[in-house]
Amino acid sequence: MAKYDKIDLERRMKGAVDSLKSDLAGLRTSRASANLLDPVTVEVYGSHMPLNQVASVSVPEPRMISVQVWDKSNVGPVEKAIRSAGLGLNPINDGQTLRLPIPDLTEERRKELAKLAGQYAEKARVAIRNVRRDGMEALKADENKKEISEDDRKRAETEVQKLTDDQIKDVDDELARKEKDILGK
Repeated sequence: MAKYDKIDLERRMKGAVDSLKSDLAGLRTSRASANLLDPVTVEVYGSHMPLNQVASVSVPEPRMISVQVWDKSNVGPVEKAIRSAGLGLNPINDGQTLRLPIPDLTEERRKELAKLAGQYAEKARVAIRNVRRDGMEALKADENKKEISEDDRKRAETEVQKLTDDQIKDVDDELARKEKDILGK
C-alpha cells in the first residue's frame, strides 16, 4: 500500500493557508472586531482553551470590545491572556465583564502589527514545508518498497514542489494584502 497521498498533502497545505487567513483576520486595522481576539487562548481548568469557549465577545461600539466571562473565577486568567497576546489591548476590569478600548493605531503600532503578520506568515510557510517534507519521505519510502519507480517518484516530487510553491505564493499574497491594509499604503 502506497503511503504517498497527493490529495492529503494538498488538503494539509491549504489548511496552513486557511489558518494564516484566520490569524490575519485577528489583526486589527482600524475598527473593533470580535475576530481580533480569535488568537487568544486562556489557561483555565488545567488546559489552554480559545477565549470564545470561556467568554462571550461582542462589539458594542466601533472602538470598544466587550468580553463577558462566564465563570467569575476565570476573569483573571482571561485578562492576563488578553494582555499577553501581543495585540496591544489593555482590558478594563468591570466585574465579570472586560472592556477593551481600541486605541488609535500609531505608526509604531502599525509596524508591530505588520511584524506580527510576518511571523504568522512564516509559521504558515514552515507548516507547508513540513507537509512537503512528509510527502517527499512518503515517496522515498514507496520507492524503497518497490511500489513506484524512480521516474514516478521524481515526477511526483516535482508535483509536490509545484504545490508547495503555489501555497507559499498564496501565503505571500495574503501577507502582502494584510500589510497593505495595516500600513495604509
